[in-house]
Amino acid sequence: MNAVLIIDKPGGLTSHDVVNRVRRIVEQRAVGHLGTLDPLATGVLPLVIGNLTRLAQFYTASEKTYEGTIRFGFATDTYDSEGDPIGPPQAVSTSLAELQKLAKDFCGVVEQTPPPFSAKKIHGVPAYKLARKKTEVDLAPVRVEIHEFEISTFEEERAHFRSRVASGTYMRSVAHDLGRLVGCGGHLESLRRTGVAEFTIGDAHTIEEVESAWGAGKSDEVCVHARKLLPGMPSVTATDEIAAHIRSGRAVNLPEFSRSKQVKVFYGQSELIAVATRVAGTLFHPKIVLATEPAVPAAR
Repeated sequence: MNAVLIIDKPGGLTSHDVVNRVRRIVEQRAVGHLGTLDPLATGVLPLVIGNLTRLAQFYTASEKTYEGTIRFGFATDTYDSEGDPIGPPQAVSTSLAELQKLAKDFCGVVEQTPPPFSAKKIHGVPAYKLARKKTEVDLAPVRVEIHEFEISTFEEERAHFRSRVASGTYMRSVAHDLGRLVGCGGHLESLRRTGVAEFTIGDAHTIEEVESAWGAGKSDEVCVHARKLLPGMPSVTATDEIAAHIRSGRAVNLPEFSRSKQVKVFYGQSELIAVATRVAGTLFHPKIVLATEPAVPAAR
């Protein structure tokens, strides 16, 4: 089966934990995610199933949106609430206005140092493995892009924020750096991802909802319709002849897309069979083939 599921990930589970649970539910090994979430975080975790795992290459630079809480007064070694405090608690002397002003400095293309407890590698070894062994972790700053970082409330040493960021941005580092600027330390207390690319929290289902739907034979009620995928790319509904060529990996002529670089190719209303790339003029070659044989006759 080829499908896309948007899971509302609960706190306490790794992204890999969720993938394993869904593998058991759908009874299929080919399940992957489109962007990991820390165990602390909740929210949008897109999963691709079957041949649609090949779509992952189109989501490596996807924009993400978050809501969360930063707690001030002390920093932690993981930059979030699951870590150990670094030093004793400090008095928090700031205001909502000051935080909102400081938040503006985080927007744009900025240099950010990843957390010591992260998957970034040092000489081939993930930083978190070194950090767990109390080995000094020295990660070089990287350029990230933060499109939006707004703080809406501040009370009882906690600030609630909303952010919209490019792929590769660590909100834990944002919280840590903001705490350092305020002068009292800070860490990410909670984080909820509300969007990845075209997927939002409104598309998401709990693991339990997915399990119930699958058991009742209603998987279509929890899967994202294929027509909603990659909305920025034009699509074509293939004739039987074009679909046959595409499925066998052969180039096809699509004159109506002479100015497009890539096209989604559908057979019927819901079967995404390929993503084709223009090679010359109106000639398109399937970059990835997602269905080599029609499972059922397509609705015309």
